[in-house]
Amino acid sequence: MIMIKRGLFLISLSILICTSTIESVFAQKIPDRPSPPRLVNDFAGMLKPEEVNMLEQKLVAFNDSTSTQIAIVTVSTLDGYDKSDYAQQLGQKWGVGQKGHNNGILILIKPNQSGSKGEVQIATGYGVEGPIPDLTCADIIDREILPAFRNGDYYGGLNKATDVLMSLARGEFSASQYGHKAKKSSGKGSPIGFIIIIVIIIAVISRGSSGGSNNKHISTGGLPFWMLLGMMNSGRGSSGSWGGFSGGGGGGFGGFGGGSFGGGGAGGSW
Repeated sequence: MIMIKRGLFLISLSILICTSTIESVFAQKIPDRPSPPRLVNDFAGMLKPEEVNMLEQKLVAFNDSTSTQIAIVTVSTLDGYDKSDYAQQLGQKWGVGQKGHNNGILILIKPNQSGSKGEVQIATGYGVEGPIPDLTCADIIDREILPAFRNGDYYGGLNKATDVLMSLARGEFSASQYGHKAKKSSGKGSPIGFIIIIVIIIAVISRGSSGGSNNKHISTGGLPFWMLLGMMNSGRGSSGSWGGFSGGGGGGFGGFGGGSFGGGGAGGSW
């Protein structure tokens, strides 16, 4: 009996050592914190130096004014990791966000290369999962990041995505409001208003033609034709804008605060 217990103990100890060794090996593949600390770390070389600086200044100013930290990291390879697992481990290792508040957001990008597609993941800390739920992260990727990335505009996609994330974190609009406007701007709205305007224009033109050629301009109830055209254009909907972030340059980034991640976020590929 003693021999059996000793054997089980040795087997359990061996498994524990092997597991720890494997975790240690994989953990070594996750980049260490940058020194000096930076919020934008373009390890894959996807951005121009001036683009890195502009994003860095914007995110540092946001961190200084709200304490919420948004980090952007590009890597050449995920080293066999799933993008979600990689982003979570990276955010946890670096401590993105403030300890106790866990208000960190990490945008991870791996570029598309020969034989492999591009990957993007937004990972959120516990403290921002309320204002920025997983579904909203997916919408931001689909609407702000991927269309720009497919055109090679990496800066534009990241700039738009961080604008939306900052506005959500500040409470300027809710996740449901963003989702509603995103659907509305996609062109999937009802065309009834547009059809009604077209019918009115046709009716006015027909009446004007039947009344002779003395009409100087086409109107209905004092409404000129150019205004009808303006109404028609406004009825089509537009992609809209969530506004940009402008803030003082401030000093350099002071460092990550020790925030934790719990699996929140979403990913996509192109």
